[in-house]
Amino acid sequence: MLARCLAVVFACLLSVVVQAAEVVGVRIWDSPDSTRVVLDLTGPVNYKAFALNGGPLNRIVVDLERSSMTMAPEDIANQDTRVTRIRSGRREADGLRVVFETQQPMAVKSFQLLPEKTPYHRIVLDLMLQESEQQAIPVRSAQESARPSSQPRDIIIAIDAGHGGEDPGAIGPNRLMEKHAVLAIAKELERLVRQEPGFTPFMIRTGDYYISLRDRTRKATEAKADFLISIHADAFKHPSARGGSVFVLSERGASSESAKFLADRENESDIMGGVLASRENYLVQTLMDMQMTHYRKESRMLGADVLGRMGQVARLHKSEVEEAGFMVLRTPSMPAILVETGFISNPEEARKLATERYQKNMARSLFEGIRNYFQAHPTEGSLLASLKQQSLSQQTHIIRRGDNLSTIAQRYGVSVGQIKQANNLTSDRLHVGQELKIPQS
Repeated sequence: MLARCLAVVFACLLSVVVQAAEVVGVRIWDSPDSTRVVLDLTGPVNYKAFALNGGPLNRIVVDLERSSMTMAPEDIANQDTRVTRIRSGRREADGLRVVFETQQPMAVKSFQLLPEKTPYHRIVLDLMLQESEQQAIPVRSAQESARPSSQPRDIIIAIDAGHGGEDPGAIGPNRLMEKHAVLAIAKELERLVRQEPGFTPFMIRTGDYYISLRDRTRKATEAKADFLISIHADAFKHPSARGGSVFVLSERGASSESAKFLADRENESDIMGGVLASRENYLVQTLMDMQMTHYRKESRMLGADVLGRMGQVARLHKSEVEEAGFMVLRTPSMPAILVETGFISNPEEARKLATERYQKNMARSLFEGIRNYFQAHPTEGSLLASLKQQSLSQQTHIIRRGDNLSTIAQRYGVSVGQIKQANNLTSDRLHVGQELKIPQS
C-alpha cells in the first residue's frame, strides 16, 4: 500500500517536472534605440537567446526546452517595428525555436519574469541597436554649439508620458489604457512648448514602449532639462474618486492616504517592466537627497502654478500641491512634478480622457502653468531671463500729483542720484505727466 502511494506521488511529481510550457502570446515594441519582445508562457521554462548577425539575414534566436507554440507566427503583430519576420519550429524532441529576423544587426539581452499582475510567465528580450545606429538625444549642447555661448539659451522642458509598452498603466472603462491617454496629452504639450519662444521640449517617451523609472530621470538629466513633468491618469480603489492632482517628491512621507496609494501604484511600473530593485550606495543617496531638497521648494512653486491652471479646465482632487514618494521625481538636477490628469477608474473622467478636446485642454493648462512660472522665475542664462532683465532695465514711471524723487526712489529700490543720472536731471523739480526712466536696482 505504501509503495503504491509513493508511486502515485512520484508520478505526479514527474508530470509536473516534464509538463510543457506553451507560448500563448508574443508582443513587440520599438523604442528609439532598442526593440522589446515579450513572450507570454503558461509556465517557467529553460531557454537560450542569442544573435546570429551577418550574411543576408540578421536574426535573434530563442531556443526553449519542453515548449510549444500553437499560435501562427504570421498572426503576431510586428508592423512598423524592426522585426521584419517571425519563424518558429520544433527543436529536438520537445523543444521550440523562435527566430526573429531584424532590419539591422542587433544584440540581445534577456531575462525571465514570474507572473506579476498577469497569469503568465514572461521571457523579455531587449534587442539593442549597435552604437552607430542609435539616435542621439537632442540635448542643449547641440543648440549651443551652433551659436556663441554668450547668447541666451532656451529653457528645456522634459515631458514624461507615464508607462508604455508592456506596462499599460491603469486601465479604465472600455479598456482605455493610461499609457495611450497620457502620451496624447504629452505630445500636445510638446507642440505647445515648441511653439513658445524661449522654450524647447524634450520627450522622454515618443511612442508605445517601456522605459524604466530611473532611465526616465536619466534621460531628462542627459538632455540638461531645466524641469521635468511626468504625466499620468491613475486609478483608485473606489470608482468615485475623481479630479486632477499635482505631486512633488515627499521629504518624509505621503501627504494623504490616496497620495501614498497612487505613488505605490506608479512605482510598481518597474515590476511590470522587469526592473529589479537595487540597494544604492548610502553616501551617493545621501548626497542626492541633499540636492533634491534644494529643488523641492521650486517644484512646489511650479506645481502650484500648474495646479491653478488645471483647475480652470478640470475638477481638482485636492486644491493644494500634494507630496508622495514617486520614484520618477527622484532627480537631483532639476525641479520635477508629477501630474495626475484625472482618475481613469472614474467612468466620467475616463470618457473625457479619451477625447481629443479634453487632452488638448489639459495640455494647454499644463503649458500655461509652466510658461507663467518660468516667465516670473526664468532660469539664469536663458532667453527669458535676458528678456526679463531688459524689461526691468527699461522701467518707466509717470509723475502723478504728490510724487517726489525720494518716494519714487524708495518705491523702486534705487537711489535719488541714480534716477537723476538716468534722466539727466539737474534739480529735484518734477511736473505731473513727466516720464522718468527707472534704472535697474
